[in-house]
Amino acid sequence: MRTADADILIVPGLSDPSEDHWQARWVAKLPTARRVDLGDWQNPDRERWVDSLATAVASCTRPVVLVGHSLGVVTVVHAAPLFPKGLVSGAFLVSPHDVEKGEDIPEAERAFAPIPRDPLLFPSVVVASRSDPHCAYERAEDLSYAWGSALSDAGDAGRINQSSGHGPWPEGLMRFAGFLKTLG
Repeated sequence: MRTADADILIVPGLSDPSEDHWQARWVAKLPTARRVDLGDWQNPDRERWVDSLATAVASCTRPVVLVGHSLGVVTVVHAAPLFPKGLVSGAFLVSPHDVEKGEDIPEAERAFAPIPRDPLLFPSVVVASRSDPHCAYERAEDLSYAWGSALSDAGDAGRINQSSGHGPWPEGLMRFAGFLKTLG
């Protein structure tokens, strides 16, 4: 699949990413990509975020490829059962946010727990860092196994955001292009 053949929906996590974040750069670079407006980026509301994503997917006219980051990954797996059958062709899930990892998680984020463990009904890949402060690599590996996702080891990459030096993230764009080639 080529980018021109799909509606690419970018699903950010907390704190709507700045223009330096790789997701914002992908929206600017990929002509069929758009960021999904989930609502309040500082105070996430699980029901609103899930409903907003399901509505965005249902409004698409071409096959959908989702690109989630952080809490956006968790939003994707919560919303997956609501997607029209066969419309989502794949999901590229980067740095899942482990909202179950402890009591120090803010209440609004804990509202996204438990993280669904049902297999996704479309191909997916989880890109995980071995030094992510919000999700241990072993936890990301466990989630990817539960979802039926391929696991892509990003090495010692921190949170895979602009704070960890991943503004443009060309390696991620290459991984995404490789993932698209595996889709029908």
